[in-house]
Amino acid sequence: MRVLIGGGSGFIGAAIRRILVSKGHDVVTVSRTPGQGKITWPQLQESGLPACSAVVSLTGENVLNPAKRWNEKFKNEVVRSRVDTTRALANAINNTSEKPEVFVTISGVGYYEPSETAEYNEDSRGGDFDFMSRLTTDWEDAGRLAKGTRHVIVRSGVVLGKDGGAFQQMVWPFWFGVGGKIGSGSQYFPWIHVEDIAGLFVHAIESGNVSGILNGVAPEAITNYQFTKSLGSALWRPTVLPLPEFAVNAIFGSERAIMLTKGQKVVPKRTLESGFKFQYPNIQSAMKNLVG
Repeated sequence: MRVLIGGGSGFIGAAIRRILVSKGHDVVTVSRTPGQGKITWPQLQESGLPACSAVVSLTGENVLNPAKRWNEKFKNEVVRSRVDTTRALANAINNTSEKPEVFVTISGVGYYEPSETAEYNEDSRGGDFDFMSRLTTDWEDAGRLAKGTRHVIVRSGVVLGKDGGAFQQMVWPFWFGVGGKIGSGSQYFPWIHVEDIAGLFVHAIESGNVSGILNGVAPEAITNYQFTKSLGSALWRPTVLPLPEFAVNAIFGSERAIMLTKGQKVVPKRTLESGFKFQYPNIQSAMKNLVG
């Protein structure tokens, strides 16, 4: 099987690519720069979709980049990097006579409204209460533009892995003994190990009976406090210095700080029903891998 990945050189894309190659699949990446095994976005637009059995969309500017001020310019970058690139892949699918079998797109659990009491599965409503939720709606709708191809949307939680992503930024304060909960710590922290999110994408590609929404989160739902204690315990470090909510708001701006100070209890109901098996279903098993 030949798989085309938009955003395939990033943290999650690299993990998906490793699994696909190990299973004998051929992988082509859509990238900003040309190279072996790559095509560029302008080439995709000019020459159309190369022959492939599956298309994956992973692109997206890092919303929680502290070096970027949260203003209209950056918000537009965040939208374009997700919605426009997904739409470009959907249009390429529509414009080819030889349709791929499946189009798998990434989204986020920001679709669901933050709550300390509600529990969300793939059938729960959302996507219309703030900037991030409306962004996920537009992001998912861009993928739905593709016609005549099975479509799977993976709503991902925070992806944890030693080689990149959020965990690399989170772990350093704990190494120095200054880590702690964010705000009250009672907010849910929907998470997934990078090997599981990559495996879920491959599962969606290879399983012809899978379509629609899959929540890309681990089966064990935990709070920020529980995550903090688990990481501190794994590193043999104290977790006594909380990061106040006002400080997070000052660093990131309140509109995006909500991704850290608030959370959702999200469960992978349809994901499990589809037959997917998690390598790291709970935070204890994940931590053994992450800090081992």
